[in-house]
Amino acid sequence: MLLTTEAATTKRLTRARQKIAAARIPYRVPAEAELADRLPTVCGVIHSLYTAGHAPVDGRAAYDVDACAEAVRLAELLHDLLPDQPMPASVLALLLLTEARRPSRLDEHGDVVTLDQQNRGRWDAAAIARGIALLNDSLRCSHGQADAYQLQAAIAAEHARAASYDDTDWTEILRLYDLLVSIAPSHAAGLGRVVAATEAADPATGLAMLAELPPSPRWHAVRAELLAREGRYTEAARELAESLDGPATQPERQHRERRREAFLQLAMPTAPDEREP
Repeated sequence: MLLTTEAATTKRLTRARQKIAAARIPYRVPAEAELADRLPTVCGVIHSLYTAGHAPVDGRAAYDVDACAEAVRLAELLHDLLPDQPMPASVLALLLLTEARRPSRLDEHGDVVTLDQQNRGRWDAAAIARGIALLNDSLRCSHGQADAYQLQAAIAAEHARAASYDDTDWTEILRLYDLLVSIAPSHAAGLGRVVAATEAADPATGLAMLAELPPSPRWHAVRAELLAREGRYTEAARELAESLDGPATQPERQHRERRREAFLQLAMPTAPDEREP
């Protein structure tokens, strides 16, 4: 569950490079006493690298597999170096729990498969088990005081534990999102909270919460799905058209276009000879 965007990640990395260049900071291995202060930045860079791998710059593929793999490798290395620190463990847990589900996110044609339609038998059970164990270790080290990475990993773990979409504990996921937006608010976390509230309650609840967030392409895509659940297909198709006016990978764009066509079909009035007598 990667709660940031490609644009935000790119800006963050660009600012970091500019700051290093302007300050003429030389490369050196920090002293042990400096590690604690630098750890959040290092974890942030690794997380940003993995997030960027889920939104390739050229947009033609859904994922940059090499970037994702490198982020996981770096997270493993950091955890090996600092095994008793909770943050590296939680970052690695989040990446493993997210990566475990990647094989089922696209079908054999490279088309997007939504979470409710994914074949959970394709999820990497070993990576899920290790991710949950790392999360539990991290929470023990921090005495139950969860940071943003731990909360995101906990959300991913709830999805991973569920035998099916219908078995998902959406009430618990909503609780975790409530905590996440209270300590690390972001647009992506807000949208995740809207989806969780919809599943835990109803589309009307989700739409009311969504109205409190600023619009974005993904905001429009989420609103389209909520409107469709209420049978408001014409409005849903209009929202998906709005969602296409912004950055998106080619598989995601094609998915939204197909959904828009489906909503337009559902919005068409029934022909007289097809109506119930």
